Amino acid sequence: MKKNIVKILLAAALLNAAYSCTRDFEELNLDTSKVLEVQSGQLLNPALFEMASQAYLRANDFTFDVMQYSLDFPNEGNTYSRYYLTENSGVGYWNHSYKWLKQIREMLILAEKEGDNNNKAVALVLQSWGYANLTDSFGDIPFTEANALDEEIRKPKFDKQKDVYLKLLNDLDAANKLFNTAEKLKGHDQLYSAETDAAGILKWKKFCNTLSLRLLLRILDRDGEIDVKNRIKRIVNNPAEYPIFQNNTESAFVKASGTAPFDAPIARPQDFTTGRAAADFFVRYLNDTKDPRLSKFFSKARDLNNKDIGYKGIPSGYKAGTVFDYTPSNLNQNLAKTPLTIKILGYSELQFILAELALKGIVSGDPKTFYENGVKASVEQWESTMPATYLAQPLVAYDGTLERIMMQKYIALFFVDQQAWYEYRRTGFPKLQNNGGLLNNAQMPSRFMYTPNSKLLNSENYNAAVQSMGGDDINTKVWWDK
Repeated sequence: MKKNIVKILLAAALLNAAYSCTRDFEELNLDTSKVLEVQSGQLLNPALFEMASQAYLRANDFTFDVMQYSLDFPNEGNTYSRYYLTENSGVGYWNHSYKWLKQIREMLILAEKEGDNNNKAVALVLQSWGYANLTDSFGDIPFTEANALDEEIRKPKFDKQKDVYLKLLNDLDAANKLFNTAEKLKGHDQLYSAETDAAGILKWKKFCNTLSLRLLLRILDRDGEIDVKNRIKRIVNNPAEYPIFQNNTESAFVKASGTAPFDAPIARPQDFTTGRAAADFFVRYLNDTKDPRLSKFFSKARDLNNKDIGYKGIPSGYKAGTVFDYTPSNLNQNLAKTPLTIKILGYSELQFILAELALKGIVSGDPKTFYENGVKASVEQWESTMPATYLAQPLVAYDGTLERIMMQKYIALFFVDQQAWYEYRRTGFPKLQNNGGLLNNAQMPSRFMYTPNSKLLNSENYNAAVQSMGGDDINTKVWWDK
């Protein structure tokens, strides 16, 4: 572990520019380029920003295509927008996630040694966020034995998704109790600046409990196997003990300032719009509802004479050979320019979670109020103003259905890693278009296949996981989806 920490922080160690001739031999030969003592707080920002940047890239590289926000265009080949996934589709995500979860593990170990409860709690929150996304993407995953080379574990077992979820929920509950809101955080904090203001610790605590609600909703259908509903009620009914987000300013959004090392995840904004188009499904709904976020998300389309024809997308999974007589809308390049906000978990998502839970009678409160709060928060988090008549429109007005909640949640999850994909698999909403060119029998993929290295280098544990899961296929359902 020391070797890894030294590598991570080596750039921060400064060489002395000159040595005094009066120094003795031992002082002159001291290697000041090495970091000899590392504190847990020093490991937070690099891991946090890299994990957030990867979340941004997962939205851009995968979720946009598979969830009909945008699509590769004019490419008619095998793409994510056509539900074409291979065993390499999740490799980068798997490798990057485990790389930075290793640093979070090291942060956790150091915080425990230091007796630093706030950094320990922060590490548990980030670890839970990272592993939740991994297990929702792959199913059973290396967890309890992952990143344990210092313990001579080179072939980690794959934990069942149910066991992963239970441990993550217990870790988040433990983190909630560890946070000391009377103290500032030791170390720099790119998320809530908790090193300068103890109020940031309370925001971390709210992030912790809001994340718990996200995970509990995901496994709601497994209530009984895990005590889901009672855990939800314990959080929602005890705000003093389990505070959750109260407004947009408390959302877990990481800032990419554009000043190194906090650069934009995509180096060149023009690359963001190269070879792609806006998806008809998403653009059409935003158009039909006169959504104020439309111009934030997309550019306008043009006809063959380069005349502005408003916002118009391309149908995802269109039939091969289809000819289009216009240049479609594309994503707004401003979405890739700094300063930008990388969205991890927002207040708007929480409101949609509460709307669904209230609709199902699990928590008290008016689902309509939660729903409308979620819509308003989502609009405002994009620095837009919601028109006074927006919520009264037939396609937007709350109608007492889960489908209506999920449509607006789908918009709120735009650019939030792979959450829209997970939520579609859980609920079947929104009802995406089948335009005749989808592969995989037009069936939404349920997971990524395990990486080739897992199969080759950890074959015994890989085979056990495949048998437990019921196959290593993109249509193999994970535990909470069965």
